[in-house]
Amino acid sequence: MQKKIAIILFLTTIALVLGSCSINARIKKADKKYAIGEYYEASDIYRQTYKRIPTKDKKLRAHVAFRQAESQRILNNSQAASAYKNAIRYNYHDSIVYLHYAQVLQYQGKYKDAIKQYDIYLATYPDDYVAQAGKYACMQVENWKKQPSRYQVTLAKEFNAKRTSNFAPAFITEDADALVFTSNRQEKKTDKKKKIRTSPVTGVATFNLYSARKNAAGKWEEIELCQGLYEEQANEEENTTEKTTGTAELGVCCFSPDGKTMYFTYSCPVNGQDLGAKIYTSTRASGEWGEGQELKLYNDSSITVGHPSLNATGDTLYFVSDAPGGYGGKDIYRAVLDGSQWTDIQNLGPQINTSDDEMYPYIRADRRLYFASKGHPGYGGLDLFYAIPKDSIWEVYNMGATFNSPKDDFGITFAGNTENGFFSSNKGQKKGYDQIYSFTLPAVEFIVEGHVQNTDGEPLGESTLRLIGDNGTNIKAQVRRDGTYRMKLQKDTRYAMLAISRGYLNQKYEFSTIGLNDSHTYQQTFTLAPISKPVKMDNIFFEFGKWELTADSEAGLLSLVQLLNDNPNITIELAAHTDLVGNDADNKQLSLRRAQSVVAYLIKHGIDNQRLTPVGYGEEMPVVVDDALHKQYNFLPVGQPLNEAFITTLNSEQQQVCNSLNRRTEFRVLKTTYNLY
Repeated sequence: MQKKIAIILFLTTIALVLGSCSINARIKKADKKYAIGEYYEASDIYRQTYKRIPTKDKKLRAHVAFRQAESQRILNNSQAASAYKNAIRYNYHDSIVYLHYAQVLQYQGKYKDAIKQYDIYLATYPDDYVAQAGKYACMQVENWKKQPSRYQVTLAKEFNAKRTSNFAPAFITEDADALVFTSNRQEKKTDKKKKIRTSPVTGVATFNLYSARKNAAGKWEEIELCQGLYEEQANEEENTTEKTTGTAELGVCCFSPDGKTMYFTYSCPVNGQDLGAKIYTSTRASGEWGEGQELKLYNDSSITVGHPSLNATGDTLYFVSDAPGGYGGKDIYRAVLDGSQWTDIQNLGPQINTSDDEMYPYIRADRRLYFASKGHPGYGGLDLFYAIPKDSIWEVYNMGATFNSPKDDFGITFAGNTENGFFSSNKGQKKGYDQIYSFTLPAVEFIVEGHVQNTDGEPLGESTLRLIGDNGTNIKAQVRRDGTYRMKLQKDTRYAMLAISRGYLNQKYEFSTIGLNDSHTYQQTFTLAPISKPVKMDNIFFEFGKWELTADSEAGLLSLVQLLNDNPNITIELAAHTDLVGNDADNKQLSLRRAQSVVAYLIKHGIDNQRLTPVGYGEEMPVVVDDALHKQYNFLPVGQPLNEAFITTLNSEQQQVCNSLNRRTEFRVLKTTYNLY
C-alpha cells in the first residue's frame, strides 16, 4: 500500500513539474509575442495560461493578468477591464495598473469608476499629467456634452463594409471628388480555399488602401483596391533573400497638392523581423499608382514612422513617430522639404504631445492642426482635437461631443477649405469595428420673416418694407399679397426695419445679428394703425374709478411712444372713454383725467406736447360693433352702438362685456403734416 501511495505522489510531483514547465513555456512564448507587438496572439496565450496558474502563485498570476490586460487594452478589447481587476486582485507590483484600468473604464463610459482608479494612481504619482487629464475629463464630460455644436454628423454608409474596419479617409485633391481610405475588407476570391490574411498584431484581416470617386451626379462610385503599391509577399516555401515574409499592411495616407504623389503608411516584416511602420511614397502615372518607395526620415531603421500629412504647399510633412527624445507613447513631428530631402525634423512640443499617444495629424491651409490623442482631456480612448498656433505655442481644443465619444474618434479630413469632410470612429460598434462618418457645418443663415396686417388682423399686401443696416444695407421690398415677407440678413449688423402702407401709420422694428454664431430667424409681425379711424390701445389700465396708470400699463404706453417716434409728423387726439356706471358729468371728468395721465406719460418720455390733445368723452361715444367684435361676441349685431338703450336689453353677463368694451383708451390721427412746413 505504501509503495502504491509513493508512486502516486511521485507521478503527481512529475505532473506538477511538467505543468509548471508548460506554463512557463507558454508565458515565455506570449512575452516574446508581446515584445514584438503581436498583441492579439499574445493576449490569447495569456488568457489561456492564466486559467492554468495555481491561485497560490499570486505573483505569476498578476504578471499574466496584467500582460493580458495590456494586450487587450491596445486592441480595444472590452475584456481588458476584467484582466486589470485580476492583476489588482493579485497585487501587481506597478501602480501603472490603476492608470490603465482607469483609462479602460473611461473608454467604456464608466466615468465614476474611472475616477476612483485615477485617484488611487494619483496618490502615488500626483504630478502625472495623463492621470490628471483623465480624471478631469471624467469629471467634466457631462458638462461638455451639454455644449452645443453646429456640426452635423452621419454614418457614411457608402464607404463602410460589414464586419470590417474602415478609417482615415484622405481626399486626393482639393476638389474633393476622390479619396483613399484604409480598410481590411477582402476582395472577392475565386479560390475559396485561399486563406484570409490576418495580422498577428490585431488578429483581424490585414489592412489595405481603397479608393472611391464621385460620378457626374456627385455620388460616390464603387470602392476599388489601390493596386501596385507594394510587391506581393513571397511564398514562405520559396527560397528568398531580403523578401517580405510576413503580412504587408497599408494605411493612413495623404497626397501632394497636385494629387500625383501618395504618402502612405507601410508595415511588413522582412526576413521574419518586424521593422515597424514606415512612410512610403508612390507616384501616379496613367491613372495607376507605382510601387511604393520608402521615405527616409531617420537613419535608424528601428524608429517607427507613419500617419503622414502634408501642408497645403507640400513643403512640410507632419507624421507620427516613437523616435527617442519624445514625450512618451507616439508623438507628432514635422519635417521640412529642402530640395529633395526632408530635413529639420522637430517634435511639435508639449502643447501637442503628452506621455500617451498622439496620432493621425491633419494640417489645414490656415495652419490649424487636427489630431487624435489619448493624453489630452477627452471623453475616452482617442479623441479628436484641433490646435491653433499662437505666438510660438499651440492652443489645443477638444472637438466636443459631436465628434468624440468614450470610444476611439480619429482620422479627420476636410474637403478643401470647407467645413465638411469625414472622420473615423468605432462608437456604437460592439466588436470595435472602425467606421467612417461624414460631417457638415451648415451655413450660418440669418432671416427676418413675418407678416404685415392692420389692427383687425387683416393682411396688408400692398405694404412696403425698408431694411437699413449699419453696414450700408438699404433694401426696399414689397410684401406678398397675403401680407407675408421673408428677407435674408448679414452677420454682425444692426438693422432698422420700417413697414409702410398707404393710409396707415408706419411701424419700425430694430434688431441685430452682432455676436450671433448660429443661424437665427427673427419673427416680426407689423400691425399698422389706420390714419382714418380711432385705434384702441390695448393694455392701458386704471384703478376702478381712478385715473392713475397702473404698472401693468407700461408695455402698452411704451408701444405708443414707439409709434409716435416712428411717425414724427403726426399729431393725435388721445381719448379716454368710460362705461354707463355713474353719472355723466363724473364719467366725463374721469375720462378726461385718464387721457391727461396718458399724455403726461408720453411727454415724460420725449413726445412734444404740441402733438398731443387729451379728450375725455365719458360715455357719450359708445363702441360701434364691427365684424371683428361680432365674431368674438356673436350676441352683438354688426353696426350696433353699445349704448344704454341696447345694453339694458341684455342679461347681466352680456352687460358686463359691453361695459368693458366701452371702457377704453384710444387715439386718432388729427394731421400728418406736423413740422413739415
